[in-house]
Amino acid sequence: MASRLKSDRVLFMAALVLVGASVVMVYSASAVIAAKEFDDGYHYVTRQALWVVLGVSVLAIAMHIDYRTYRSDPFVWTVIGIVTVLLIAVFFARPVNGAHRWLMIAGFGIQPAELAKFACVLFTALVLERRMHRINEVRYSLLPIGIVAGGLAALILNQPDYGTTVSLLLVVGVMVFAAGLQYRYLIAGTALLAAVMVRELMREEYRWRRVISFLDPWADRFGDGWQVVQSHIAVGTGGVFGRGLMTPGQKLFFLPEPHTDFIFSVIAEELGLIGASAVLLCFCVIAWRGLRIALRAEDSFGAFVALGLTTMICAQALINMSVALGLLPPKGIPLPLLSAGGSSMLVSLLGIGVLLNISQHETETAT
Repeated sequence: MASRLKSDRVLFMAALVLVGASVVMVYSASAVIAAKEFDDGYHYVTRQALWVVLGVSVLAIAMHIDYRTYRSDPFVWTVIGIVTVLLIAVFFARPVNGAHRWLMIAGFGIQPAELAKFACVLFTALVLERRMHRINEVRYSLLPIGIVAGGLAALILNQPDYGTTVSLLLVVGVMVFAAGLQYRYLIAGTALLAAVMVRELMREEYRWRRVISFLDPWADRFGDGWQVVQSHIAVGTGGVFGRGLMTPGQKLFFLPEPHTDFIFSVIAEELGLIGASAVLLCFCVIAWRGLRIALRAEDSFGAFVALGLTTMICAQALINMSVALGLLPPKGIPLPLLSAGGSSMLVSLLGIGVLLNISQHETETAT
C-alpha cells in the first residue's frame, strides 16, 4: 500500500540548510566585490535572496504536483522543444565573457543549459520505463536517448560550456546503466565520449592549458594555474575551525568568482574543515535520501526520475568541490543550492521538489 502526503523530511531539511547557508556565504564572498563593482555591497546577496524565495516557491509547488503528471509524451516533448529553442536563442544574445550561455530577462541572466539537464532526466526516464526490457538493443532503446541527449549536449558544448555538457551526459549515463545496460556498451560509450571530450579539449587552447596547469598549477601560478593555486591557499588557510565569516582573505580579488564557482573554497577558508565537512555531509544526505526514494518509488518512471535528479544535484556538487580542492581541472560550474546564480538554484530546488513528491508515493514494502 502506498503512503500519501508524507514527504521526506530529512531530504527537505538538508536542502533547506544548504539554501540558508547560500544566502550567508554569497554575502560574505561577494560584499566587497559588489561594493567595488556596483557601489552596493548587497548587490549579489539581494539577487540571491530573491532567487531563493522564488526557488523555494517552485519547490513547494513541485512537491504538490503528482510526479506521474510528467509521464506524458506531449508534456516531455514540449519541455524538450522549449529547452532546445532557448539553447539556440542564447547564440543570438549578447555574449558574456566570450560565452553564449545566458538569456537576459528583466535584468536577470537565465541559463537554459541548467533546464536542459532536468528535461533530459524526464525524457530518459520516460524512454527507459517503456523500453528497459530491451535496453541492450541499441536502435530500439539507446538511439532515441542518444539523439536527444547528444543534441542538447552539442548545443551546450558550443556555447561553450564544457562542464555542464559533462554533467548532463553523466546523468544520462547513470540512468541508462541503472536500467541494466551491459558493460560492453558502457565501456564503448565511455570510450567514444572520452574521444569526443579530448577532441574538444584540443580544439580550444585555453581548455588544454587548464589541463596542463592543473597537473602542476604552481609551475604557472601567476598564469593558467592561478585559479587552482588561489583555491588551494583559501582551503589551506581555513584550518579546522576557519578564519571566521567576513574575514578578509583570498576572496578579495585573488580567488576568481568566489561567490559562484569557488564558493566552496570560501566556505573552507572561513568555516574551516568543520564547515566544509558540514556542506559535504548535506550533499551526502541528499544522495542517500534521493537513492532511497528511487529504490522505494511506486513505479519505474518515478525510480528513474529520482535517480536522475539525485545524480544531477550530487554529481555536480562533487565536481565543483573537487575543482575547489584541486582534484579536477576548473570546470566553471556552480555548486548546487549554494553558489550565486538563479538558474542553478531554481532547477536544483525544482529537482528537490519533485523528489519530495515521489517520496510521498513510495511503497511501504520496498527495500
